[in-house]
Amino acid sequence: MILKCCIIDDEPLAIELLESYVKKTPFLQLEASFNSAIQAIERISKGDIDLLFLDIQMPELSGMEFSKMIEGKCRIIFTTAFGQYAVDSYKVNAIDYLLKPIAYSDFLKAAQKALQWFELSATPTTESPQPDNQYIFVKSDYKLKQIPLDKILYIEGLKDYVKIYLEGEPHPILSLLSLKSLEDMLPEERFIRVHRSFIVQGCKIKMIDRNRIVFGKEYIPISDTYKESFAEFIARHSPLIGKQ
Repeated sequence: MILKCCIIDDEPLAIELLESYVKKTPFLQLEASFNSAIQAIERISKGDIDLLFLDIQMPELSGMEFSKMIEGKCRIIFTTAFGQYAVDSYKVNAIDYLLKPIAYSDFLKAAQKALQWFELSATPTTESPQPDNQYIFVKSDYKLKQIPLDKILYIEGLKDYVKIYLEGEPHPILSLLSLKSLEDMLPEERFIRVHRSFIVQGCKIKMIDRNRIVFGKEYIPISDTYKESFAEFIARHSPLIGKQ
């Protein structure tokens, strides 16, 4: 896999260094370099750039501000001389964060992390359960994990990931796939979408409190969009409601 990348930095020497690093990294292909984020807007907006090496502190439009404008598949590796921005970089879903002066070993680690991200996102991460199957496979931490359907409580969708909450497990399983793709793999007679960000397993619902499904200390909202289909789902499993 080859990643198309761009460099944005207002320091010519920093651009020169990063260009040299990109050129000797086999899986990176340099498309363009820019001295400011404003100059790069038109090129990045074409949507074909995979990876952006982006300086945070720049005049007129900072790297952090510019990152919030980027849509699509493009991922970011921030570069800066100030370590105080590390936490903020992860708030905007950056792949990694490089502190200047940047050594090639650190650059390569960050680039490999980006490559792994794209390889993972391009790999089918679930196996569609057949009628006699009672489990799915998801990729998590670069490993395929088998998840018994009977153990799933609910699933939360994030921007590029899902969190799968299991009965008896203190921490959810994190996997790189969309909530919609996972929904398509699950048997619809058992799982129901209740919110744009949540799917629940019907047989695991113990209590519903004011349009919220209660799982221990967690409350899953039932949005207006899915309220009718959820009511129909509950009615099919409740003789009392079904007769009303």
